[in-house]
Amino acid sequence: MKKLFMLCCASLLAACSSQTPSNQASLDGEVFYLQRIALPPAATLSVELQDVSLMDAPALILARQAGPVKGNVPLPFHLTYDPAQVKPGHRYAVSARIELGGKLLFINTEHQGVALDGSDQQPVRVKVDPVR
Repeated sequence: MKKLFMLCCASLLAACSSQTPSNQASLDGEVFYLQRIALPPAATLSVELQDVSLMDAPALILARQAGPVKGNVPLPFHLTYDPAQVKPGHRYAVSARIELGGKLLFINTEHQGVALDGSDQQPVRVKVDPVR
């Protein structure tokens, strides 16, 4: 019985070690604004990690999180991306927006660059400004 148990444990361990490790990296942060107002319960937050290297082309989206706003600012986000998509010499940025029923309420108006080389201070703080 002991030998059977050891054999099962060994085969289970071998199966676990033969799986390919996850090739994912993540970027954690929070979105905030300075106005002292609460967001409507139906507001949504969208955060994107973008490759903004090409000036004449739309940004390439590496990761995106979107969903209902939960709670008050700062609003946390967690972006998971494939580090194989990160290319040397390219520029990357995080963009954020808060909408209500398709109408834009807040958006970041300043470039929020990230290096994606492990040197980024986390959580990344993204300030959004009201749209008038």
